[in-house]
Amino acid sequence: MEILAGSPYISISDLILVSRRKAKVGLNPDALKKVKISRSIVEKAVLEKRVVYGITTGFGKLAETFIPFDKNQELQKNLLLSHAVGVGEPLPEEVVRGMLFLRLHSLAKGFSGVRPAVLDYLVRFLNENCLPVVPSQGSVGSSGDLAPLAHLALPLIGYGEVLLNSRMLRAADALKELGLGPLTLEAKEGLGLINGTQAMTTIGALSVHDAENLFNASLSAAAMTLEATLSAESFLFKKIHQIRPHEGQLYAAERMRQLVEGSQLIESHKNSLHKIQDAYSIRCIPQVHGAVLDALKYVKQVLEVEINSVTDNPLVFPEEEAILSGGNFHGHPVALPLDFLKIALASLSNISERRIERLVNPALSCGLPAFLTKYSGICSGMMILQYTAASLVSENKGLSSPASVDSIPTSANQEDYNSMGTTAARQLAKIVSNSFQVVGIEFLCAAQGLEFRRPLKFGVGVEKAFQKIREVVPPLEQDRLIKLDLEKIVELVQSGKLSGR
Repeated sequence: MEILAGSPYISISDLILVSRRKAKVGLNPDALKKVKISRSIVEKAVLEKRVVYGITTGFGKLAETFIPFDKNQELQKNLLLSHAVGVGEPLPEEVVRGMLFLRLHSLAKGFSGVRPAVLDYLVRFLNENCLPVVPSQGSVGSSGDLAPLAHLALPLIGYGEVLLNSRMLRAADALKELGLGPLTLEAKEGLGLINGTQAMTTIGALSVHDAENLFNASLSAAAMTLEATLSAESFLFKKIHQIRPHEGQLYAAERMRQLVEGSQLIESHKNSLHKIQDAYSIRCIPQVHGAVLDALKYVKQVLEVEINSVTDNPLVFPEEEAILSGGNFHGHPVALPLDFLKIALASLSNISERRIERLVNPALSCGLPAFLTKYSGICSGMMILQYTAASLVSENKGLSSPASVDSIPTSANQEDYNSMGTTAARQLAKIVSNSFQVVGIEFLCAAQGLEFRRPLKFGVGVEKAFQKIREVVPPLEQDRLIKLDLEKIVELVQSGKLSGR
């Protein structure tokens, strides 16, 4: 399957195919025509020696410096060399593939004024799996992701390092292996390659995709805990949610009803007075998880708009034969939603940890043994799993502090309000990773708790999730290296196989 850059619409699912499954990419033929037209307008401006930002002038605070025609190639090369000052651990290969594809897609829209040759190089890099080494830190989120994108573009001109099918090489050597020479950038092309939001957008989009699996699994884990702790299901009554009809809440309540449908365990204690009301972490699952789903849907919508946007500067408008400077590179439209999703997923992991505590604490679990082991004292059982969850959710609380409110000026105060969107994206990715672990812990504890409720059958969805867990992790009889169990469960959560379907 080939994904065509420059198509009218690219989805997050398309991005996943390219970034994680290494789908081949190509160029939409109609888009290529637009690229050629916009390039001709740039070349005309250069020949006429017009004063156009980033084409015949310097950048940022240096916008008032005119650049002669014979210095244009040097200007574009120097732009990449000077801006490639990122630091920190390299971004994962899947993120780099996503950045390459989204930058290609934006340029192929035909508003950036680059030559088709630039796009051809990006296509070759993706299809040959030649991935620039891109440090993860250094972007303030406007003018776009300058430092990360400069590192992304450096190998096109023979500088920097790449992973060519996972082999680390100097970019110049990798180009030789591909049968390519270093690309000589012409007017506007260096700027076109580094002005954009592709780092924050890629990291954010991958996180949204993962968060969908996380959310679905979290409801399944919550349903298992509901049953294991002998909680009531009356809070799921349909009309309760119909009179507060938030879309996410309605969905979460309906899904929970499906998961526990047919439960003999719930039926066995329906007339008991042991719980008149359950704690909020149980009773408010539809309200809390539903709000997270609403946030997730909103952020996904924003990111799919951004994926299909042109975030370059200046922009070329062929119909008007105009080259105009604007602010589409600014990351705030992405930064704010990413911060929102950070808060939402921190809430999701936080309420999951509260349910874990109810499972392992004999004062709260409605008859389950302390720390879910028959041999309390000699064995610690699942005691320390709750410690780990507590540590992770506490870390998530710190990470969820909004990055987008912390602007700091750059470029001698010309760029005086920045988005910090890439910081928000990186924090979001860490929160997603932490939350997978927390939900995995809830699954482990809830499944162990359910062992003590047999021989009664569980709800249809709970039974399915329970059996999936038992396919890879046996019940805990004696203390063992439970970290290995958690790794297997987290892998199931990430794969989407623990949704109870």
